Amino acid sequence: MFNLLKTAVLMAAITALFMAIGAVLGGQQGMLIALVVALGMNFFSYWFSDKLVLKMYKAREVDESSAPQFYRMVQELAQRAGLPMPRVYLIEENAPNAFATGRNPAHAAVAATTGILRTLSERELRGVMAHELAHVKHRDILISTVSATMAGAISMLANFAMIFGGRGSEGRPANPIASIAVMLLAPLAAGLIQMAISRTREFEADRGGAEISGDPQALATALQKIHRHAQDKPFETTERHPETAQMMIMNPLSGGGLRGLFSTHPSTEERVERLMAMAPQGLRA
Repeated sequence: MFNLLKTAVLMAAITALFMAIGAVLGGQQGMLIALVVALGMNFFSYWFSDKLVLKMYKAREVDESSAPQFYRMVQELAQRAGLPMPRVYLIEENAPNAFATGRNPAHAAVAATTGILRTLSERELRGVMAHELAHVKHRDILISTVSATMAGAISMLANFAMIFGGRGSEGRPANPIASIAVMLLAPLAAGLIQMAISRTREFEADRGGAEISGDPQALATALQKIHRHAQDKPFETTERHPETAQMMIMNPLSGGGLRGLFSTHPSTEERVERLMAMAPQGLRA
């Protein structure tokens, strides 16, 4: 129920941002048009955003014959979690990372890069995929896919407004200061919404993943490895579509300065510390 409430709040906030930009572009009429567009985008995000994200990353669906070891690993973890078997995808990418998507556990998909399969041990990979299945079990995946799609759309609208300017309800040019403020603040606000929701989700998915795999230490060491490799191997697709970064097990765009301040993920150090503290509680395999 709480996740449904979070999704409703997210959609309402994104819709409000759409309407604000619409008001800048075309006054009251623009606001109404933006509302219709936002409702359409919310509908699209609910039903199709998972397919869009997988296509964006050129993910290739695999099965027991094309990737037997990886597929059976996900299958075993899904059974341990009491979840339906998700669709399984691989992404041809050197940067190690993984994510889950879909609107609910019955329509879920998990994806991993070929880089993460090469970088992690089998035990560590189990921890990562258990983390992604925890997102599925907690029904976080709808929130992440909706927010990624809508944040990208808001940035697009803001850029459109920046190029063409805005109009008031009577067709007169809008207040330039107000226009600039909306154009700059709307994408920032969308990013802050993603950040606020995503950080809490990651801690809970770490805990859930440790419980599913029974091995919090493996997930902790996996996070440390992914963090080290993320410094040297940029995820090119995510760099082109930064709104999807919060879907990953670790933000591939994380870094120092302001970028680190506004990261959608908690610090790796804190995540590892929490996971290591779980081992004495009987969760170690």
